[in-house]
Amino acid sequence: MPDSTTPATTSIPGRDAFDPLTLARRKAERGLTTAVVIPARDEGARVGAAVTAIRRATAVAPGAPVPLVDELVVVDGGSRDDTAARAADAGARVVAQDPDADGPGKGAALRRGVATTSADLVAFVDADVRDPDPWLAVGTLAPLLLDDALRLVKSAAQRAWEGDTVGGGRVTELTVRPLLALLWPALAHVAQPLAGEYAADRQLLAHLPFEAGYGVELGLLLDTARLCGADVIGQVDLGVRAHDHQPLAALGRMAAELL
Repeated sequence: MPDSTTPATTSIPGRDAFDPLTLARRKAERGLTTAVVIPARDEGARVGAAVTAIRRATAVAPGAPVPLVDELVVVDGGSRDDTAARAADAGARVVAQDPDADGPGKGAALRRGVATTSADLVAFVDADVRDPDPWLAVGTLAPLLLDDALRLVKSAAQRAWEGDTVGGGRVTELTVRPLLALLWPALAHVAQPLAGEYAADRQLLAHLPFEAGYGVELGLLLDTARLCGADVIGQVDLGVRAHDHQPLAALGRMAAELL
């Protein structure tokens, strides 16, 4: 088993490092299929924009042998609004999360999405992103297509906050990254351990437990390092990301659950 204390790569390439035609050709050469899974609950106001943006990557570009994304699935986690209808209207295949069979929470939605697809590589994208673009999915898939030593690729986006761009969110910077530096130093450089934009190969995901709540992204990161070593984890720069910001009380509950 690889040594989980080996630091992962510290390089974080941006979109300028990847040529779409090269990615499509590499995907075709390796015979790989790709899927994007978007977990969504009460995101009717935004899920359509996310689906529309990522659907651009499902078209075959001029000169490309295959599309960069083969499947696009939205997992509706029991929404009380029109999330499912908006996602379907935008062109996604919508799957309803079954709380009895799948369990509750985001982790169960992600697991349901993986089970619904047949793709070799699966990218996850949050539904609540403002001004989404195809790079949210293609960006994390790109290193997996080009480097078969990588198993999990995390996004390393900058967050928009009160007119400025900053690093991770408050829970990330004040709770999670300090704990990683202390307890898992090989992962101390991971810029966005809680980011909802990441991609992994199906064989790895089949061996990882999906935590039900806020801990799912952190759990996937730690379990990948435990099973395969930190050197199979890559990062990619997705630029500036804008999410809704949670009130402090909600962040306190999130931090406690992550701890």
